[in-house]
Amino acid sequence: MKLSEMREKTVEELKSAILEWKKELLDNKMKLATAGLENTSLISKNKRLIAQAKTVITEKAANTAEGKDA
Repeated sequence: MKLSEMREKTVEELKSAILEWKKELLDNKMKLATAGLENTSLISKNKRLIAQAKTVITEKAANTAEGKDA
């Protein structure tokens, strides 16, 4: 998912996506530990997606806080 697509989603959709990516990350780490993961770049991709989604959630929270102050 691209960052622009993440910005279009709601906070709840992002939170559910984060949970899904965390499950995939755990599965990939387990596969790596048991020598069953061929594409090790999936771990860093999942970590990046989780971090980007959390950043978008923080941006949305900051935007709504600014809107309430004005």
